[in-house]
Amino acid sequence: MLNRALEEAQARGVPALVLTFEPHPRSVFRPDQPVFRLTPAPLKARILEGMGFSAVIEYPFDRTFSQLSASDFIRSVLMDWLHASHVVTGFDFHFGKGREGGPAFLMAAGGENGFGVTLVDAFRDENASVISSSHIRGLLGEGDVSQAAGMLGYRYTVEAEVIGGKKLGRTLGYPTANMQLPPEVELRNGIYAVRFRRADGSLHDGVASFGKRPTVDSDGIALLETFVFDFSGDLYGEVCSVSFFGHLRDELKFDGLDPLVVQMKQDDAEARDCYPASSRSV
Repeated sequence: MLNRALEEAQARGVPALVLTFEPHPRSVFRPDQPVFRLTPAPLKARILEGMGFSAVIEYPFDRTFSQLSASDFIRSVLMDWLHASHVVTGFDFHFGKGREGGPAFLMAAGGENGFGVTLVDAFRDENASVISSSHIRGLLGEGDVSQAAGMLGYRYTVEAEVIGGKKLGRTLGYPTANMQLPPEVELRNGIYAVRFRRADGSLHDGVASFGKRPTVDSDGIALLETFVFDFSGDLYGEVCSVSFFGHLRDELKFDGLDPLVVQMKQDDAEARDCYPASSRSV
């Protein structure tokens, strides 16, 4: 759908824009059930910029906006605000109060108001399975970050500030950059081969643990702890990102620190074998 939008914009000589809604509508109607966002808004904007889009429009979604009729949405948002000459959307896009506007409504409105409409069918993988955000979330919940990357088109990536920890990893020879992810993240607990991106854009391979550290901790707070290969320096307070390349194993509880260190050395070696020698992109 995004590629088709870029093609249409190029053919017409107009900027290609992406219209999104923030926060996610479910967060407005069911705030007690936070949405696992596959791509946080800032990261999404950077990806779309890299693809060639001129801008990402984040329209504020609230209960007042949700009561806007389909006709008013077309007039006030698509025409008066965006001055859309062509709209590209999924085949199942619905909008307006009570989801009253659908594909047929949008196409008819385009014909009446002078903008084109392209509906893009569901995208399927080689097994004819529909690629959807729900499917990708399920894969991440299983720890299958490799298959999720094939559907996303890039490695699943999280971004957060590096925070201080108990510094136990430093005493064990494996200092880690610790991040606290949003509680709604449904990534499977375990050990992963990852790529760590600093705020300055530099990339570093590493191995990360995501979970509650059952061997050494009991406070129940899940952390992402990344051991960055061949790196020494202060990362505290820096907003960094971590991209997941492969799930090595589940989180385990060991009988003391000595067997934990033995396993960490094995995880280190296995993670280092996961990266293409010449690849430095996520």
